[in-house]
Amino acid sequence: MSSSSVQTSPSPSHEVDAETDEELYKQFTDSVSSWPSSEPMPFLPLYRHDKGWYSSLMPMVGAMVADARFAARPSDIIVATLPKSGTTWIKALLYATVHRREHPADAAADHPFNSLGPHECVNFLEYQLYTNNRVPDLGRLPDPRLFATHVPFTSLPSAAAASGCKVVYVCRDPKDNLISMWDFANKFRAREGQEPMSPEAIAELFCLGVSPSGPYWDHVLGYWGAHVARPEQVLFFRYEEMKLDAAAHVRRLAEFVGLPFSAEEEEGGVVDAIVRLCSFDHMIGLEATKSGKTELVVGTAANSSFFRRGQVGDWANHLSPEIAQRIDAITEARFNGSGLRPSGTK
Repeated sequence: MSSSSVQTSPSPSHEVDAETDEELYKQFTDSVSSWPSSEPMPFLPLYRHDKGWYSSLMPMVGAMVADARFAARPSDIIVATLPKSGTTWIKALLYATVHRREHPADAAADHPFNSLGPHECVNFLEYQLYTNNRVPDLGRLPDPRLFATHVPFTSLPSAAAASGCKVVYVCRDPKDNLISMWDFANKFRAREGQEPMSPEAIAELFCLGVSPSGPYWDHVLGYWGAHVARPEQVLFFRYEEMKLDAAAHVRRLAEFVGLPFSAEEEEGGVVDAIVRLCSFDHMIGLEATKSGKTELVVGTAANSSFFRRGQVGDWANHLSPEIAQRIDAITEARFNGSGLRPSGTK
């Protein structure tokens, strides 16, 4: 894998002259603050990177600090997604799979998910770890360490790329991704006493590539290209296919991270137990989901807000046929020649 920095100047991992963590944050904050910005999304201003990547200031700075300070290990596993693309589910599946021996999925009453949400079990680099002028001490974490990110492939921490660690990517139909993001954003607007934003308004921006960690098509194609080039390092899942056969994807996930299920585990129903444990219907009933909260650099989010409906094709209840056709046309044009088919095609 190869990686470049999220900033417009040379990679901060090679050009850092700050002596303290606080100075490093200030250096990158000043840099990002000088970039063109706008407020197209409902709750956060976005800053335009010269490669077309949009993100809010604080997570972008966190990504840059992670690039400068993150010490990766070959055994690390990083979940990568666009926001609202099945992130919570893949985090849960990964955590339950990796830790299935010390935390059996069929012993659900004693599982960490009863007290911690998936985002607390698998932390975001730029939203939870590299935040608030601090560089976390991750050295004492046991292998394999599990992390997550929303940054594009070209903006992964350079140490992660160089280490050969595993990356698990999940993409989702852009229309469902858009509607899930619209719903999540409006929850923030309601909390601030703001009027909800229409799906048409967000769809217009989405089609222009203006969305957190977007444009959508650049993000997906970046990880798809990395998967094609090095499938042993980058696993590429499609949300819609996961919904059709979650057990098969759990097996692929376990094999990919070097922890395949044994014959005894298969016979004992371990795979199915993990699928049940991480299912939407089970997770929404947990106390950690119903009343818990996750601290993110952009604000505190109720764990329940990460669980909407999880359905494939729900976009049809919110988007007009004209908008859907426009998104599909962009997707077909952008994916053409990549070998990646648009969702819903065979």
